[in-house]
Amino acid sequence: MVVIKNNIIYDENKELGADIYYPNDTTSETKILIFWHGGGWLRGDKKDVKKVGVDFANAGFMTFIPNYSLAPANHFPAAHDDALHFVEWLLNSDYTDHDDIKNIVQIGASVGGTMALYVAGKYGFPTVTWSGPVEYANWIKQHQDVKASPQAKQDFGITDPAQIRASFYKYFTLAYAGSDKADVLQKLDAQSYDFSKLGKLMMLNSTDELTPLSTTLDFIKFLAKENHGVQLLVIPGHGHAMDYSQDYIDESLDFLYQTIKRQKQ
Repeated sequence: MVVIKNNIIYDENKELGADIYYPNDTTSETKILIFWHGGGWLRGDKKDVKKVGVDFANAGFMTFIPNYSLAPANHFPAAHDDALHFVEWLLNSDYTDHDDIKNIVQIGASVGGTMALYVAGKYGFPTVTWSGPVEYANWIKQHQDVKASPQAKQDFGITDPAQIRASFYKYFTLAYAGSDKADVLQKLDAQSYDFSKLGKLMMLNSTDELTPLSTTLDFIKFLAKENHGVQLLVIPGHGHAMDYSQDYIDESLDFLYQTIKRQKQ
């Protein structure tokens, strides 16, 4: 039986809350998982991913699913700042003990994966990303002719899935960045993040999806130059993040559990 607490406020000024999923046998040794939902920084809500919250709790993780500021009303780095604020709140809350930082792990779906990377670089939490976009400035530069839209088929009559994905990628990037200027977009690029404390990382990506595999590979090369290891799992097909989540929850959680277990040995 999973116990759920809904909308526990962590930022009163912004009225941002998190849903908490408790496993049946919570103890002081229970592992803590933060799940960052996707939605292109435009949409998505913690209540939309209730099923994964229950799945994580049933696997033994006390699970926190926070909401964060959305575009276009809020531009970068609003959601990123919310993520750091949430972690600070969690570490200072009654939900954690003084040494629980070693028990915290993350999973991020789509742009939630981007935010998980941002947090991982600063806190070192073992992290799994599901189709986390990592490149913006160079991608926008290479796709000047792409028309941005959240629904390219309806707006422009585009039927090619790859072009529809590219149109949405450009749309949500510019909506959250609030600008098409290279210097602004570069700050959004994952390669611009502080990875001084980056710990164990696993990245999942489909072969042909919204998040281009080539950008993920370039990011992994970047991390490798800094001597950061990454475990990459490439999935056949076009599935993006939550599309394949149910099939890869076990692999994701096993990676996180084994990482914590090794860290304690």
